[in-house]
Amino acid sequence: MVETAGRQLSITHPEKVFFAERGDTKLDLVRYYEAVSVPLLAAMGGRPVLLQRFPNGAAGSSFFQKRVPENRPDWLQTTVVSTPNGTTSVALVAADLAHVLWAVNLACLGFHVWPTQATDPEHADEMRIDLDPSPGVTFPMIQEAAHEVAALLDEVGVVGLPKTTGNRGIHVYVRLQPRWTSYEARAAAVAVARELERRRPELVTAAWWKEERGRRVFVDFNQNAPHKTIFGAWSVRARPGAQVSTPFGWDELDEIVPDELTIATVPARVAERGDPWAVMASNPQSLEPLLALHERDRAAGIPDAPWPPVYPKMPGEPPRVAPSRARKPAEEG
Repeated sequence: MVETAGRQLSITHPEKVFFAERGDTKLDLVRYYEAVSVPLLAAMGGRPVLLQRFPNGAAGSSFFQKRVPENRPDWLQTTVVSTPNGTTSVALVAADLAHVLWAVNLACLGFHVWPTQATDPEHADEMRIDLDPSPGVTFPMIQEAAHEVAALLDEVGVVGLPKTTGNRGIHVYVRLQPRWTSYEARAAAVAVARELERRRPELVTAAWWKEERGRRVFVDFNQNAPHKTIFGAWSVRARPGAQVSTPFGWDELDEIVPDELTIATVPARVAERGDPWAVMASNPQSLEPLLALHERDRAAGIPDAPWPPVYPKMPGEPPRVAPSRARKPAEEG
C-alpha cells in the first residue's frame, strides 16, 4: 500500500521487474515518481495524459491507451479528448500524484501529455520545439541546434527551456498564456523551424518529407498540431537504462548526457538543484513574437507546411505528397 495525495493505493506485484538490465521493479518506478513529484506535477499537473502500458516490462510489447478503463476508482479525474477525425475518448487527468501512481500500477512507464489544461481544452498553453535526430545526426548536432533555438527565442524575447527526450533528441518548451489555439501554436512552430533552417541550413531542416532532410536536425513542428501529445517531462522511457526525459537549464546544454539521466540518478539531481523549469511555470509567455515570424512568411508567399496524414486537408497547405512522388508523373510524361 502507498499513501499519497490523501489516498491509499494498492500497488499490485510491486516486485515485478520492469527494467531487466538494471533490475528495477514496479515499486522502484513508484518511488521514482514520488521523488520527483513536485516538478513532475508542475509540468503536467491538470493535463490529460495518454498512457503507454508495458505489461511485461520495458523490453516487452506495449500498447497506447487513451481511454481509461471502466473499472476505475470513483475519485479518478478524467476529461474528454478528441482525435483529428473527431473521435472522443475519456482520458486520465494528471490531477495529483495518486493519479500518476494509479497509472504506474497499470504498467505505464511514462506519460504522453497534452499541451492543454483539462479545464481549458481550446487553448494551448505550451509550444513544444522538437529537435528530432534524423539518421546520422549526433547528439552534439542536437546540442548545437538547441543553441540556435535559445538564440532565436532570446532574440524575440520569448522564454523557453529544454529537456532531454529520454533518448537522442531535445525538446524546448515555451509555457504560454492561455490565449492561443493549437493551430496558432503549430503556425508559430512552423515559423521557428523555417527560421532556424534559414540561419543554419547545413545543420537544421524544416523539411517534412524524410527524403529531403539529409543528415540534419529536423524541427518537428507538427508535434504542435491539435490533439498531439508529446512525451512528458520527468517521464521514464522504456529503455534498458530507464532513462528519464529530464528538464535542464541552458547553462547545462553542453554538458548534458541523456543516457546518464535515469530513475537512479534524477531524484538526487532534483534534490540538489530543484526544478529548472520553475521560472517558466510562473512566467507564461506571449506567442505573438513567434506568430509575427509566421505572418512575415505568409506575406512573402510561403505556404503552410504539410500536415500529418491523419488530419483533414488544411487551408493554404501545399500538396500532401512527397516531392519524389509528385515529380514522377511529369517525368514519365
